[in-house]
Amino acid sequence: MHIYHDSDVDFEVLKGKKVSVLGYGAQGRAQALCFHDSGMDVTVGVRQGGKSWNRAKEDGLKVAEFADAVKGADVVVMLLPDEVQPDIYKQYVEPNLKKGAALDFAHGFAITYKLIEPPKDIDVIMMAPKSPGDIEREVFLQGFGVPALVCVHQDATGNAKRIALALAKGLGATRAGVFETTFDNETKTDLFGEQAVLCGGVTALIKAGFKTLVEGGYPPEMAYFEVLHEVKLITDLINKGGFELMWHVVSNTAEYGGLTRRDRVVTPESEKGMKSILGEIESGKFKDEWRAEWKAGLVNLKKMEDDEKRLQLEVVGREIRQLFERK
Repeated sequence: MHIYHDSDVDFEVLKGKKVSVLGYGAQGRAQALCFHDSGMDVTVGVRQGGKSWNRAKEDGLKVAEFADAVKGADVVVMLLPDEVQPDIYKQYVEPNLKKGAALDFAHGFAITYKLIEPPKDIDVIMMAPKSPGDIEREVFLQGFGVPALVCVHQDATGNAKRIALALAKGLGATRAGVFETTFDNETKTDLFGEQAVLCGGVTALIKAGFKTLVEGGYPPEMAYFEVLHEVKLITDLINKGGFELMWHVVSNTAEYGGLTRRDRVVTPESEKGMKSILGEIESGKFKDEWRAEWKAGLVNLKKMEDDEKRLQLEVVGREIRQLFERK
């Protein structure tokens, strides 16, 4: 994977260009503000009168409804949730997207699974920061940037990669490093990471650890600290210096115990489960399931969210975290 930095980027490719950011959630707000601070002509596209509309105005940005934001835009940045992108694209973007414009995504879901099929006369690119929006904005304000991925799906103008890299520079990402990949690779590895490790795997591991300790007769508060509270401490170390730094910092007892017993938790059966998750992502089965869930009004998702809130682990956690809130 080629890595790009500031010196590799022609920021002039965006000079005099209108950049429209559709959506003003965590990612939309972070990118729009960073682009604006980097000197880009930014307009935020959202529904008129809503919370996002008002917040973008309060942040000092130009705001327009989706269709008006897209009209005349040289770069349209799709930062809406995956599930709503196809409908917003069909209704507001497709009829107003000008020839030669660039359509940019932060995740390849809609393009990889052909939920959005852009015309052949535009550039289709991705600039995907590898961070939640709040963090990328915070790091930008500190004078640096988070790493990002860039992809080119369609290069109608010959400038697609230059535009993607310029957007990355506007976010500060080229200060850290920008990796070139493909829509397909980004989409499928991102979904797998979320489901098998980062969101699904980690929460399942924490739930199982908490349950084991509480059923073993240990206080729920102690269980919370040991299997949830300290997760961030460990992952921060791994993020900073890999497994090597983490093993160096923890005690010898923790290192020996972890290395000799972790394979009892993540077993060959766990790896089979991971492979089945990857298979469902690659085949499109997960995409179909998620689209059906969205069309049904997210009934199953809402139930799972409610069930999660009622877990003893979550109840204890809320009580403990309140103790540490600054008054």
